[in-house]
Amino acid sequence: MTRPGSGLRPFSIKAKLGTLVVVSVFITTGLLIVALRTRTEFRFITVFSVIATLLITQFVAHGLTAPLDEMRAVARSISHGDYTGRVSGAGRRDELGDLAQTINRMADDLEAEDRHRKELVANVSHELRTPIAALRAVLENVVDGVSAADPETMRTALKQTERLGRLVETLLDLSRLDNGVVTLKARRFEVWPYLSGVLKEANLAASRRQLSSGSGNHSRTDVHLHLDVSPPELTAHADAERLHQVVANLIDNAVKHSPPHGRVTVLARRGAQPESLELEIIDEGPGIPEAERHRVFERFNRGQVPSPHGPGSDGGTGLGLAIARWAVDMHGGHIGVAESVRGCRIRVTLPGTPGFRG
Repeated sequence: MTRPGSGLRPFSIKAKLGTLVVVSVFITTGLLIVALRTRTEFRFITVFSVIATLLITQFVAHGLTAPLDEMRAVARSISHGDYTGRVSGAGRRDELGDLAQTINRMADDLEAEDRHRKELVANVSHELRTPIAALRAVLENVVDGVSAADPETMRTALKQTERLGRLVETLLDLSRLDNGVVTLKARRFEVWPYLSGVLKEANLAASRRQLSSGSGNHSRTDVHLHLDVSPPELTAHADAERLHQVVANLIDNAVKHSPPHGRVTVLARRGAQPESLELEIIDEGPGIPEAERHRVFERFNRGQVPSPHGPGSDGGTGLGLAIARWAVDMHGGHIGVAESVRGCRIRVTLPGTPGFRG
């Protein structure tokens, strides 16, 4: 198959129609020569020529209209919400083959979007139902006099309310990213003080959750956060607010999967382009199996790695890494799971400002 505009393809519809005309002319000419040599009447030659031309035209027309009928049937089923149909003529080496491939790709994309939509509804319903049920049970016990409205009971209710708030806030962030409402406000900043502030906020947030949830398993204050920036005067060009979402979500995920008294390291290095940045968040947890790495940034994916806190711990909503991926994509960067001898290593690359000479 040649590139568009590079000339006539040997199996294109134009080539087939041109061949039809040429063959018809040759048949008519051949019959005329036969008529002249055998002194056959021209009316018989004309009838034979018309019949031969019609048969060839019918054969070519059937080869062109049959796949169009199939495409119409598949398109009709797609319009009715059935995305399972596919066009069988995708292997043709003409324009109809290109159209068939396009329809099949569209059906694949629509089927994937429909599956993700159903999964989203199911997962959001599950995520909302759990804290709502727990909060309702606490409040019903207080109203019925089963338990007193003491600080411990109120802390339990507050914990579930905060979990609901985090879920709704995360869903709103993801919705803004999907709809393109969030715009980048890139600026130049010093990496060391910026990341140092993000790590301090992560420690404070963990401490607040620990206080509000008593001895909750999911609030980790025993994990040590370490920052490694080289060179110390390193600067970068990015949207600080969006980058904060990336780093905070990656740190939170790394802390949740760290062993007791583990260590999470945030490395920052200069990238290949001016004002570009390479970040790595490394933990000492069980790591991510290679088979799961391509799905780790999907929405509501929590992976198959067991939490070090036990089965009853709060593993989060499964949206943090999805938001991190979207924020990095908005910068034109890349995020992925890098090879690591121990634990998990998430690598983020931001392109910075090409041509910057600061």
